[in-house]
Amino acid sequence: MRKAVGIQGLNRQAQNKQQFKKQGEQIVATQLQTIEQQMQVFKSKLEEFAIKYRDKINGNAEFRRQFQIMCTSIGVDPLASKKGFWGELLGVGDFYYELAVQIVEICLKTRNTNGGIIDIDQLCNHVQTIRHTIITIDDIERSVNHLKVLGNCFKITKIGTQKVVQSIPDELNDDHTLVLSFGQVNSIY
Repeated sequence: MRKAVGIQGLNRQAQNKQQFKKQGEQIVATQLQTIEQQMQVFKSKLEEFAIKYRDKINGNAEFRRQFQIMCTSIGVDPLASKKGFWGELLGVGDFYYELAVQIVEICLKTRNTNGGIIDIDQLCNHVQTIRHTIITIDDIERSVNHLKVLGNCFKITKIGTQKVVQSIPDELNDDHTLVLSFGQVNSIY
């Protein structure tokens, strides 16, 4: 093919550029439409799965954790809010908010004996006693994360090898953590 020169060549180049641009836009539009269709199919399949296994998601801690991991990996957080589609469909947003309320109650009741720092395993045992169901550390961590809206009063901190729930507004500095770690190593804490 011989390259055209002059104004005719420039016009042909501009025409080719326009055609390529138009073709590219068509390809992008087709791909976008395909992705939207796939997302609709995926959403409906996830809804079907959630409806089918609703009781198992709410009642089985390991199944709930696996469901949460699967959804998080694709950018969906069905357990995060009791409002909206997932909260209405599964009723599981209530699970974490109710658990958070129970965590606050336990932390406040035990604050006189533990100074506002409770071992996460101990907290999990307290919650299981109240709820008469299996609650995992993962459930506790998710619920405590929901409490961040209250400020820095409730958070999970690592002291030595243990995870603890801190229910006091003060930050633990390095000195506090060192003293608590020393107590842990020497079986004082």
